[in-house]
Amino acid sequence: MLNKLLKEIVISVVGKQAEEIVEVLSSVKYVNEFLLAKKMGITINQTRNILYQLSGLGLVSSVRKKDKKKGWYTYSWKFEVLKCLEFLKNLVFSHKNKIEEEIRAKNSKVFYACTQCGLEFDEEQALLMDFTCDECGEIFTIKDNIKQVRDLEKSLKKIDEKLKIVDDELEKEQSKLGKKRKLEIKKEEKEKARNKKSAKKTAKKVVKKSVKKASSVKKKVVKKIVKKKISKKKVKKSGAK
Repeated sequence: MLNKLLKEIVISVVGKQAEEIVEVLSSVKYVNEFLLAKKMGITINQTRNILYQLSGLGLVSSVRKKDKKKGWYTYSWKFEVLKCLEFLKNLVFSHKNKIEEEIRAKNSKVFYACTQCGLEFDEEQALLMDFTCDECGEIFTIKDNIKQVRDLEKSLKKIDEKLKIVDDELEKEQSKLGKKRKLEIKKEEKEKARNKKSAKKTAKKVVKKSVKKASSVKKKVVKKIVKKKISKKKVKKSGAK
């Protein structure tokens, strides 16, 4: 279902000729643009043109990597599914609003038609044309809009069903992103805990080393004091003799 919706988005932005990109462009991992061009059987410039049009609306994103051998940068792309679904939802809503406006107009206004040419006009237009068709001279007849309104209402139901599908896909994608974010937070917390533990170990080592050094210095000082006392005693004894 997701691929079907993505195709609809691509067609609305770029055209029918670009829908194949949905089959080869991942929504999870980045795909190299040269590989995309090869799989689609089109030139790299044609591929980039499609990608740039989608990128301009935030529907795809890219990362670049420098080729160590050739020295230039290559780009890899992927669909931004959440943005794509939100974009499609806005399109569907826009279409829904137009149909609702048309239904209101059909229910509140009188429309006239030329049965010969199949043309339709509102009351103001018909009045300006003196209720006569400019093309064939046929006199306008009042058009019964009941069937048209019913057809439009059926279209509204289909649009509501489509919105439900888009909302379901949006919910799935948001759930995926939520789970991914939770995993990232857990990973960050583990890393922080690991760093904190490592810092504590380092601090303990530094303290032990400082204590050991201080103890060594203290022992040396004590030894010097003892030596001085012993030396003084020896001097006193030799003087007494």
